[in-house]
Amino acid sequence: MSSIDIGINKKDREKVAEGLKKLLADTYTLYLQTHNFHWNVTGPRFRELHLMFEEHYVELATAVDDIAERIRTLGVSAPGTYKAFAELSSIKEKDGVPDAMEMTEILTHNHELVVKTCREVLKLAEAADDESSLALVSDRMRIHEKTAWMLRAMTQ
Repeated sequence: MSSIDIGINKKDREKVAEGLKKLLADTYTLYLQTHNFHWNVTGPRFRELHLMFEEHYVELATAVDDIAERIRTLGVSAPGTYKAFAELSSIKEKDGVPDAMEMTEILTHNHELVVKTCREVLKLAEAADDESSLALVSDRMRIHEKTAWMLRAMTQ
């Protein structure tokens, strides 16, 4: 196998990849939670929330692939098991099926957690002069900030 020569040294690539692993774990955990809530939401806002949650988990599914592929581009193996994601993620699972309002509040909080993870990874990517990871993570952060805002607006 040929060596990776993309203008970022191995140590910096590994640091950025470790941050991206956390972002991948957060994103996958949020994807799973959003999909769960899509399946199980009930109540007067069922249709609205069911469709919105579907939009969110479809977007997250694409994001998971983009983040994992960036980790691989940096020459590091991407985590891909529930165990690995549970160890890396800042998002904690919720037991049972919360009501629709609590689902919205949980998702708001967890999108905000992903924004915080993005901010941590941005620092690593910036220190490594890794523009590609910066662009990916910056885009992810913008999406999670907007999604959190929209979810917050639904609870007011």
